[in-house]
Amino acid sequence: MPTSQHYQIPKLLDVIIAVNPTSLLDIGVGFGKYGFLAREYLELWDGREDYKNFTRRIDGIEVYKKYLTPVHDYIYDHIYIGNALEVVPKLKDRYDLVMIIDVLEHFEKEEGQKLLRQLLRKGRGVLVSVPKDIGDQGEVFGNIHETHHAEWDKSDFAAIAPCYFIQDTTSVIAYMGRTEDIRRMKNAMLKRKVWRGASASPAIAGMLRKVSSTLKRRKNKNKK
Repeated sequence: MPTSQHYQIPKLLDVIIAVNPTSLLDIGVGFGKYGFLAREYLELWDGREDYKNFTRRIDGIEVYKKYLTPVHDYIYDHIYIGNALEVVPKLKDRYDLVMIIDVLEHFEKEEGQKLLRQLLRKGRGVLVSVPKDIGDQGEVFGNIHETHHAEWDKSDFAAIAPCYFIQDTTSVIAYMGRTEDIRRMKNAMLKRKVWRGASASPAIAGMLRKVSSTLKRRKNKNKK
């Protein structure tokens, strides 16, 4: 469907913010939710206070043109219309991050594997999420492409590329890419987790600020 369950949103946003991409490709944009959220938290939280002159590139692919609205025109730099399997090989740009959220289940397994390999060649990392139970879904919103075809588990993704899996009760969520990029993303997520926990404790927050200030002074001293 052009929409998906909401439970996974915070976990997916944590990855997007941790990767901090300057360019992003959204496969199967649907209602545009993840492009919208990525634009909001990558652009409006950087202190520029400018919600019209965006600095990051967010593109998308959508097979069903009827889903697109004026909202998509505002959020996305460009949306390619067509089947991702046919569109992706023709893309000239490479991206810091590719998102494919609740889309793979609409492909036959072999087609989905082929698509993931294409995406890994176009992006430094691929953030993918699929429902653990795809149920029995056929045409929805007059769109035959909404039919569910295949379920995925962790082993399917691990067989294609190095993965970092995020625990979730209803979805399989994986960040796929090179080992060094996965390590960098995990470290960024860990730092965010520490600072989030510190925000609930003024004493810990104060200690972390002192540590950060000390490290900055040492860094500046070493530059001299």
